[in-house]
Amino acid sequence: MSSSNPTVTQHEQWMVESKVSEIYQLFTSLPHHAQALMLELQRDQHMEYLTKGLNQLGPSFGVLDANRPWLCYWILHSIALLGECIDCEREDDAVDFLSRCQDQDGGYGGGPGQLPHLATTYAAVNSLITLGGEKALSSINRDKLRGFLLRMKDPSGGFRMHNAGEMDVRACYTAISVASVLNILDTELVKNVGDYILSCQTYEGGIAGEPCSEAHGGYTFCGLATMILINEADRLDLPSLVDWVVFRQGVECGFQGRANKLVDGCYSFWQGGVFALIQRLPSIAGEHLNLKVGKGKQERESAQSVGISNTSEQESGSGTLSPSGRKLSDIGISFIKGRTALGPLFHSVALQQYILLCSQVQEGGFKDKPGKYRDYYHTCYCLSGLSVCQHCWSKDADSSPFPKAVFGPYSNLLEPIHPLYNLVLDRYYEAHDYFSGSETS
Repeated sequence: MSSSNPTVTQHEQWMVESKVSEIYQLFTSLPHHAQALMLELQRDQHMEYLTKGLNQLGPSFGVLDANRPWLCYWILHSIALLGECIDCEREDDAVDFLSRCQDQDGGYGGGPGQLPHLATTYAAVNSLITLGGEKALSSINRDKLRGFLLRMKDPSGGFRMHNAGEMDVRACYTAISVASVLNILDTELVKNVGDYILSCQTYEGGIAGEPCSEAHGGYTFCGLATMILINEADRLDLPSLVDWVVFRQGVECGFQGRANKLVDGCYSFWQGGVFALIQRLPSIAGEHLNLKVGKGKQERESAQSVGISNTSEQESGSGTLSPSGRKLSDIGISFIKGRTALGPLFHSVALQQYILLCSQVQEGGFKDKPGKYRDYYHTCYCLSGLSVCQHCWSKDADSSPFPKAVFGPYSNLLEPIHPLYNLVLDRYYEAHDYFSGSETS
């Protein structure tokens, strides 16, 4: 195709590159004190934006009526990442609302009286864990929820999002993630799930939403996380998967979700989170990963970046998964307690640069890319990706809480997350302690 007759895709890509380039050129032309202001995480403005959404949403949000637990999760998780809390009255209101979304036969719908759905069940459970405390955690009916998960399970190993609904990798992840974090994951729920996920890994290396579809960043995260939670990650072609993901970080420094698509701030987590998972896997084919990715990583790290603090040499090691014979629900805690097997496989500082300069809205919130508007979804996943970047240098969860790569002022530091569930780490630990001592009947 002649460059004089560009395709729509080419035109849109050039437009995005041009807008991002203008921002980076402006940044580099400013004096040091002005650069520091541009790089600062606007905590107060983000909190104002988030708490406003928690109090009341405008009429335009009516289209998200079936996604209200998601709005709770996006907002509450963002607040937790900032290290902040909401007041007791709002907390009680959130628990009461989510309780009304819980179906009498298990699972959570998109709103009170709506049919239960795996995606909103994941959002509701993560919201309640993020809120924490006896009232929130005890409100989850785990017996009924397990029954709902079993009803959604297909003989092929996949899960349906709702009764007679679509079956895809998202459904597998949301079901297995919820079962794992609530300590109800067992062999009945896990049966054949690995076979289904494996059928969705494409020739590209990434994972598609369903067999014979295109590899996609969100599904790749969901598929890999699911395989880790059921202790079958070694069945995937991990070198091919990593090779696909590293080439999704583009010239803009952010990630795209699929080959030849535009950069998008939300993939800071969906793609960046894949690396946080890979880092903690046992060294399955570790040498192959280093050989295959090493050259591409070096090339990407030659890109210009500023603001990196000192880094330390990575030690080799192996992550720790739950040994056979232990409960499947123990994998989450074993995974995060293990040492990292690999150093960062993406340019974490460059990604922070994109998030702070191109996705952050100075008045509060985050957006997809320059030219777009802020929303709670992108705020949640840009902040989650920023946390992954900051903490990806830590060798293990119990080491010093100070990360080795914070772009901009140190006040930008966010709370660390558990990468398998995308829950702030201390909230995950509270939930694990709460549910680990209790069994379903």
